[in-house]
Amino acid sequence: MKQRVLSLLSSTTEIIYALGCGDRLVGRSHECDYPEEVSELPICTIPKFNVDGTSREVDDEVKSLVQSALSIYYINEKLLKELKPDIIFTQSQCEVCAVSVSDVENALKNITGLSSRVISVEPNSIEDIFNDILTIAEILNVRNKGKELVELIKAKIDSTEKIVYQKSSPSVAAIEWIDPLMAAGNWVPQLIRVAVGKNLFGEAGKHSPWMKYNDLVEQDPEIIIVMPCGYDIKKSLIEIKTLESKKGWGSLKAVRNRNVYITDGNQFFNRPGPRIIESLEILLEIIHSDFSESKHIDSGWIKLN
Repeated sequence: MKQRVLSLLSSTTEIIYALGCGDRLVGRSHECDYPEEVSELPICTIPKFNVDGTSREVDDEVKSLVQSALSIYYINEKLLKELKPDIIFTQSQCEVCAVSVSDVENALKNITGLSSRVISVEPNSIEDIFNDILTIAEILNVRNKGKELVELIKAKIDSTEKIVYQKSSPSVAAIEWIDPLMAAGNWVPQLIRVAVGKNLFGEAGKHSPWMKYNDLVEQDPEIIIVMPCGYDIKKSLIEIKTLESKKGWGSLKAVRNRNVYITDGNQFFNRPGPRIIESLEILLEIIHSDFSESKHIDSGWIKLN
């Protein structure tokens, strides 16, 4: 009998499809929107905060929920019972970013007769992403496909390193949240290194750190790349006005030289799955525009006027 799989994380959904196992999915989270065919699956989660609020409003709401020891997401237990998943994929990397393993376990306690296997991923680095792909492939009984997918991603990273290793290394500030400011951590510093950029904030393999605007001013990066988690380009263009209004913004080297870039942080950078390759390509197009073909411009990134 074919496994019934529920994925409550956009990255695991993408991994499952990349492994050729999309037909096993019976449900998804509200954040799972790629590939396109996933839209046909029922949505099992709803955020408890206003996703259309400003970045400051979202941050305030989320912190209020966390301080009250409340879950940030609602799981539709009635639908969960109807779907009867054998396996549920979720995460323990960030209780704010997506439905957590504790959310799922608490929901399952309220459903009599449902004994789903809960698999939690916790990627903090590129190596962790590879391990998650292999783990998911093993669970879905497609071990060889998992190995092939990992080798494909590794080959792309290796070929990129060999091609651009002699390029100059401009300083880069990668911004994961605008208000309050947060730098990109986890696997993003590794991607910046592969793209031959000098990452100024955030450490590889560690959670994304909060930062102050003065940190940005003091470091005065040559390139600023905005990649807010969950925000597309259109939303980020609205939010970036918060930074543009701050004292000294216009004097920053990246701003003066028109090297501020807005990316689709919803589709790229913040999804630890197969499309870290596309994220790497976007970084190459931005950091070394004279070298890389700009195939993701407008869809994945734009230059801020």
